[in-house]
Amino acid sequence: MRPGTVLGLVGESGCGKSVTSYALLGLLAPGLSVRSGRIGWHGTDLATATEKTLQKVRGNEVAFISQEPTRALDPMFTVGSQLTAAIKRLRRVGAGEAKRIAAELLDDVGIVDPPKVLRSYAHQISGGMAQRVAIALALSGEPSLLVADEPTTALDVTIQAEILALLRGLVAERGMSVILVTHDLGVVADICDDVSVMYAGEIVETGSVRDVLLRPEHPYTMALLAADPHSSLDLAGTARLASIPGQVPLPGSWTSGCRFAQRCRFARDECLVTVALDPRAEGDGGVRCVRRDDVRGRQDEWRVAVSIGGER
Repeated sequence: MRPGTVLGLVGESGCGKSVTSYALLGLLAPGLSVRSGRIGWHGTDLATATEKTLQKVRGNEVAFISQEPTRALDPMFTVGSQLTAAIKRLRRVGAGEAKRIAAELLDDVGIVDPPKVLRSYAHQISGGMAQRVAIALALSGEPSLLVADEPTTALDVTIQAEILALLRGLVAERGMSVILVTHDLGVVADICDDVSVMYAGEIVETGSVRDVLLRPEHPYTMALLAADPHSSLDLAGTARLASIPGQVPLPGSWTSGCRFAQRCRFARDECLVTVALDPRAEGDGGVRCVRRDDVRGRQDEWRVAVSIGGER
């Protein structure tokens, strides 16, 4: 992550985006653990860090926003009591100062009447307002990195735009960074600086938003763009969207070679070997594809395949 930027993490459901975001903070569900790799954070490997170290990082340095804002709010307590409790714990201030900061944070996230919301319970506020409160909670400890796991999924289109604008504003005003987990390539194009495309538990392409969305070099990225309902019509002139055959493989069935090979139109025998994340041909970032030089610029073939029955 570059300071003061937004990184979009995209991919189909089941690719491992949310699990990866939980792993960053040591919040994996019981039975799950990091078995390999490294999570580098200011010289510390969070993948092997102790719970004591993670407690210092959570909230203070890295904060998390889930796609269900009500998960961050306890229905038994008012918004004010929950927000001030978090502020007192993370900033180590007294009750009076915590109340002042709580009202200030609600104002920062665009809530019109902070005193009223502070007295309210979770069921008394709307979904959009609940998400703003969840963002305020995440800002209680003044983190430098915010991990947002599909923060607009449960909201209507108008509120989605407001929340995304809010996140972008926080980046500009506070200099913080955001990892935005999303399915929406339109959102990526709108507010992200960089993007990482994930498939079956590994990053297959990274780069700036302009490079990845306009000059994709991995077949999976090409397929996602061809399936985007906001993209132009396919070359055959029909309104049907391209589709990717099959499903994301489960972790137990991952192969040692390219994990996308079984669903890829461009797969050949050389794709069955271990594939490294090599530098992009254009721009900064990386691509995990041994045939990238052959398939660059051929994303329109995914649209053509729909019209001709998906022949390879």
